[in-house]
Amino acid sequence: MSDEFRLGLFYTIVRPEEKWLLAAAEARGVGVVRFDDGEVTFGLEAPPGLPDVLLNRSVSHTRAVYASHCFAHYGVPTISPPAVLELAGDKIRTSLCLAEHGIPTPRTVVALSPEAALRAVEAVGYPAVLKPAVGSWGRLMAKVDDAEEALQVIEHKSALASPIHSVFYVQEYVPKPDRDLRVLVVGEEAVGAMYRRSSEWRTNAARGGTVEAAPLTPELSELSLRAATAVGGGVLAVDLMESPRGLVVHEVNPTPEFKALTGATGVDIAGRIVDYALAVGRR
Repeated sequence: MSDEFRLGLFYTIVRPEEKWLLAAAEARGVGVVRFDDGEVTFGLEAPPGLPDVLLNRSVSHTRAVYASHCFAHYGVPTISPPAVLELAGDKIRTSLCLAEHGIPTPRTVVALSPEAALRAVEAVGYPAVLKPAVGSWGRLMAKVDDAEEALQVIEHKSALASPIHSVFYVQEYVPKPDRDLRVLVVGEEAVGAMYRRSSEWRTNAARGGTVEAAPLTPELSELSLRAATAVGGGVLAVDLMESPRGLVVHEVNPTPEFKALTGATGVDIAGRIVDYALAVGRR
């Protein structure tokens, strides 16, 4: 490691989150090496000028995964590491992992063909939610209330070009309040929580949902940390719902946005993330 410790930032665009991360690094006297995910190239040999640790902030799951593998190949620790990105970035693998660790999650059935997809929906029961295995911001999700709606969505997904849409990930529709919960985990600590509210069944802040701080109760912190640890830990957003049977974890995001959570809680999340990255890089 060089005398001058340097933090890497792999990004697609500089959003408020990236600006805050850059400011937090500057406040700590840490130099930053920037990598635009649309410009950088990777050879098989390590190039000069590599950082000591990398924050992976690409909005593209595919770019994030391959870049993290390349940086790991060069010996640069990444947040999130390749294994965490691959696992948490895939909703099906995440559901399997949560179940294996005894973490409550919505009832889920996976089908690998359009012919089996309707059986998967009916096994879950109506209403049901069909989700893409890989995706964010609530895109390409559909709530179906009967077999006719389910068949229409299955037919539409089958016509999409990407092979990932030939896999059908079906979850029960959880009758929750008009809100869900997001908890940000950094290392071994849950650092902030918020409610996301919407009159629509999807509560994503990116879709116009409103947010407010939520109390980090011992139960919420403990369950969020268990979910984060199950997928490999690091900097992760854990999404939960208040179901009739208690809290359930439905997603874990390995490259979380935190603008809304910062605004809702007032927590210096960017500072927490940079401090964690520096600790990882100096191990």
